Amino acid sequence: MTSKAIVLLSGGLDSATTLAIAKDKGFQTFTLSFDYGQRHRVELGRAKALSERMGGLQHRVVDIDLKQFGGSALTSAIDVPKNRNDAEMASGIPVTYVPARNTIFLSYALAYAEVQGARDIFTGVNAVDYSGYPDCRPEFIAAYEKVANLATKAGVEGKPLKIHTPLIDLTKARIIQKGLELGVDYSLTHSCYDPDGAGTACGVCDSCQLRLKGFKEAGVKDPVEYRK
Repeated sequence: MTSKAIVLLSGGLDSATTLAIAKDKGFQTFTLSFDYGQRHRVELGRAKALSERMGGLQHRVVDIDLKQFGGSALTSAIDVPKNRNDAEMASGIPVTYVPARNTIFLSYALAYAEVQGARDIFTGVNAVDYSGYPDCRPEFIAAYEKVANLATKAGVEGKPLKIHTPLIDLTKARIIQKGLELGVDYSLTHSCYDPDGAGTACGVCDSCQLRLKGFKEAGVKDPVEYRK
């Protein structure tokens, strides 16, 4: 019997690659996205399209209003940093960090996994090109997995849950190469933190710059459109 997996799917490059890896490993995939008040809501349409294109058995979008708390350039009236160099991007935790976001997302994925009878969760967190987000580090994932297995009926009954982070130690270029090997259509993905009203990427926020650098190093043209 094929195992089920919950895949956190934002609609971005990393999560699309993660979905492809889960499929390649033979999992039946159930994809999960979040409408959390992010300024780049265009990613939700991309996530739905990716799930459909890549054979997700079910795609759910959970509404969580993190704008109530703010504290991030993605959920409040704080400017998204632009045109930063590598040193600036590597210095400290950026204002695009959304407080507790991955903890919240993994908790929903955990609940979804219990209901579906899935014992595997896939997330595209990355500790190499991770822009300083503390909830993308391996030690966070290990700690959360321990909590998950202490806090659930499945864990108590000896059916431990595994959190898979296949991109955790890969460069953006290697992630892109891996995705292309698995047939990911990156034209369907969205990475920009500050797109215009038409959903066109800015090309100069941290996320766009990391993406563009990754494609350049991979020797492949980025198929999405940019304003600049």
